[in-house]
Amino acid sequence: MKRFCHFLFLSLLLVIYACADASTRQAQTAAAILPTDTELQAAGLTKATFASGCFWCTEAVFERVKGVNKVISGYSGGPEKNPTYEQVGAGLTGHAEAVQVYYDPQIITYPELLQIFFATHDPTTLNRQGPDVGRQYRSAVFYHNDTEKQQTQDYIKELAASGKYANRIVTEIKPFAAFWPAEAYHQDYYQHHPDDSYIVNVSAPKVHKFEKEFKQKLKPQYQ
Repeated sequence: MKRFCHFLFLSLLLVIYACADASTRQAQTAAAILPTDTELQAAGLTKATFASGCFWCTEAVFERVKGVNKVISGYSGGPEKNPTYEQVGAGLTGHAEAVQVYYDPQIITYPELLQIFFATHDPTTLNRQGPDVGRQYRSAVFYHNDTEKQQTQDYIKELAASGKYANRIVTEIKPFAAFWPAEAYHQDYYQHHPDDSYIVNVSAPKVHKFEKEFKQKLKPQYQ
């Protein structure tokens, strides 16, 4: 009888752990929820969509910007619906790792966001940012209206004329079609995983460089 009770107890524990593990996996893979246009309008916010390599870096940069309410990591630029990190990372889709930036245009303007976007990655490397290689890591601006398109084109012309870059800027300028939020464990990855080797060696230097060069654009908690 004791053996049977012991076996029953162990079996029950395994079921509990299995259920807990399944719940954890589900929580980790569930995508973030995007605010609706109605919610954005009510809050006085608008959105911008950028791709500049690994979204862990890009998200961390824009989250520090004064006037930015929220940043969501995800996928954009491809025709596939509901892509996964594994599919995008393996280059099996047309999507790029991207971020959707929700901001108050009364505090930070789209041209200012463009300035930060171009200053915090290399827009001259085709389908590559640092150690990350493939079209999923391309530089891209997904514009939401003709004004954003024109402002992006004008700023690229300005950068090209400045002589800042030795090579041609290859950033894609494409109309926004859809944005698919990444799995929950990718959101705020920089904040939650400061000891991750990629964060330490790739993301952190970029973020620290941004904080140094754009002190006047930082939220108070990052100054």
